[in-house]
Parts: sequence; C-alpha cells; structure tokens
Amino acid sequence: MKTLHQTNLLPDIQSSADPRNIPIEYVGVRGVTVPVDVESASGIQHSVATVGMYVALPAQQKGTHMSRFLGLLEKHQVPLCTSSLMSLMDDMLETLEAQEGRIDFDFPFFAKKKAPVSGLESLMDYQVHLRVEHKNGQSWVEQTVTVPVTSLCPCSKEISKYGAHNQRSHIRILAKIQGELPLEQQIRYAEESASCELWSGLKRVDEKYVTEHAYDNPKFVEDLIRDVAVAVNGDDRIIAYRIEAENFESIHNHSAFAQISRGEI
Repeated sequence: MKTLHQTNLLPDIQSSADPRNIPIEYVGVRGVTVPVDVESASGIQHSVATVGMYVALPAQQKGTHMSRFLGLLEKHQVPLCTSSLMSLMDDMLETLEAQEGRIDFDFPFFAKKKAPVSGLESLMDYQVHLRVEHKNGQSWVEQTVTVPVTSLCPCSKEISKYGAHNQRSHIRILAKIQGELPLEQQIRYAEESASCELWSGLKRVDEKYVTEHAYDNPKFVEDLIRDVAVAVNGDDRIIAYRIEAENFESIHNHSAFAQISRGEI
C-alpha cells in the first residue's frame, strides 16, 4: 500500500507540456448524474440532474484533472440558484487553475397545479437547463425552461363549421439572467401566452374548460412566440433571451416553428 508521500511522488502527466501547441476550448466531464436541490418560489425542491463541467485548456498543457470535477460536486451540496452557480464556477476555476469554464445542469422540475374548475391537484413536470459560464473575465447564468402548452389554429377555426385543429406545443425560453428569477415565473410566461395551459389531472368539467378556452383563444405559432416575447421583455431580470415555439401539428406530419432572440446569447 502506497503512503501519501509515495503517492505525491507519482508523475502528474496531465500537467506536462504538450508539443502540438493547440488550445482546447472546453474539456471536462459529461453525463454525471447526481441528486440536486433546486431553489424555487415554493421552497427547496429535490430532483436528479445530469451534469457537465468543463474548463478551457491552454495550448501548452497536456490535460486537465478529471477527478477534481467530481470532487467539486460533492463539495457543493447547496440548492441551485444564480448565486450558488456563480460560487461553483469560481471554485471550479480556482481548483482546476483555469481561466474559462462552463457548467451545465439538466433536470426535471415539478409544479403542483390545480385544475381550472374542479381544483383537482396534480404535478406538472417541466424540463430545466441551467448553465453558468465564465469567459473573458465575466460570468453569467442562463436559465432555460421547456414548457408544454396547447395551441389552436385561428385559420382552422375560421374556415371550419364544427371546430378547429389544435395540438400540443413546446415553448422554450432561454434567459440570460441577473439576480434570481424563479422557475415558476419563467414557466408562467409561457403558459399564459398559449391558447391554453396544460394540467396533468383533469375531470370532465376541466376538459370542457380547456377545450372551450383554447377555442376562444386561437394562436398561430407566430402569435404564440410574440406573446411570450412581450411578457419576457417586461422582466428586468432577463438581460438577453432566445425563445422557441414548436407546434407538433395534428393535421400535418411536420411541426411549425418560430424563434425570437434579443441580446447576446
């Protein structure tokens, strides 16, 4: 069994010089699965995240120290939010002796919702992506939510006697933020812009409401994304964004898609 002194004498190959003189933009670990706590307006929520952690590698250095990334995740057992992501980034850059870096968290986020008429409670799940990045001496956080909603076609409603085709749509809001933006608020920007929002649990009275509400609120994909942009433009915590809307068409074998961006993403 090697002593600590003997281990310290082992060669550090990663820190040796590399003769090819080519810098690497990002190198690190990907696909790490860990339990996480997430800060939200309703309190701390438990989830499971897939994590990627990367640093920039100078041209003269052969490799980075992969095991240090996992040690950082073990060390930072605090709820995910803007400030904790910034702290994790600072620690990673110092530990890996790097000038630039990026950390990604992907996880499901759950919100308890009451059905619109019956009040039946159920959990809705949303996909969340958190990214903290440091480049050119600056750090920033990007917070992305993917929100399923209903959209109903205005043209179909106008030309049909008996109804209108509708479909499930996904609204994706990637927001570069300053300060703390609750995930619930970002999700609401998407849901309130749709023909109708979704619920996991519905009774018949709720199904009637959902059907009629969507029919009374028809939107093309262009309407959908513009309404989201109007809502997001009013939030000073969002300094840049990219919004995507995709309608999974019910009468076509393709999707309708729209995108709006503002600022540097």
